[in-house]
Amino acid sequence: MITVVLIAVVVLAGCGSSSTSNSTSTPSSTPSTAHNPAAAAPEGVALEQGPQLAPASSTTQGATVHGIQCGGTEQFVLHVHTHLAVFVNGQPYQIPPGVGLLQPALVPGSTNFYTATNCFYWLHTHAADGIIHIESPSATHVFTLGDFFAEWRQPLSSSQVGPAKGPVTAFFNGKPWTKDPAAIPLGAHYMIQLDVGKPMAAFETVSFGGQGL
Repeated sequence: MITVVLIAVVVLAGCGSSSTSNSTSTPSSTPSTAHNPAAAAPEGVALEQGPQLAPASSTTQGATVHGIQCGGTEQFVLHVHTHLAVFVNGQPYQIPPGVGLLQPALVPGSTNFYTATNCFYWLHTHAADGIIHIESPSATHVFTLGDFFAEWRQPLSSSQVGPAKGPVTAFFNGKPWTKDPAAIPLGAHYMIQLDVGKPMAAFETVSFGGQGL
């Protein structure tokens, strides 16, 4: 336990409601408290507004997923970050902290940065800022957005993102992605946006300069 918390502290130091349409349904989970994007951002990226797309507690409970294991410590052979933004009918939805962290808990002294008290999957989120941490024992393996959603036990396709159903428009680094959204790669400073339904939101860019991301 002590080892897990200490590692998380090192990483921390270094590193609205939705509208509806006739063809699109929105998540039915209870909205989380909306975050002020101007609030303190533990990773230097503004916290996302809106309800959670799905609870982090949906994460697979320790089993290996797509070859991705859940270990007692974080892996740093490969340690890069991708930003994911999701909009449903033009409204932002939050990627919650704690996806890929079993039994997440706040890092001591923090109000919005979480660590795992059980085990870490190689793909996970520490804060509600859309940052996916890719922390792997392999420097060459390419992970995908589908791997992350599989860990999270949420559907991802051209017609559904988590519980949100409707036509999905995907963007990868600002350009339209016309293939399966699950095949979008995760990597250093990649930016992914998924728009479910209409209207589509303008592509959201982020700066990875904060906290050494």
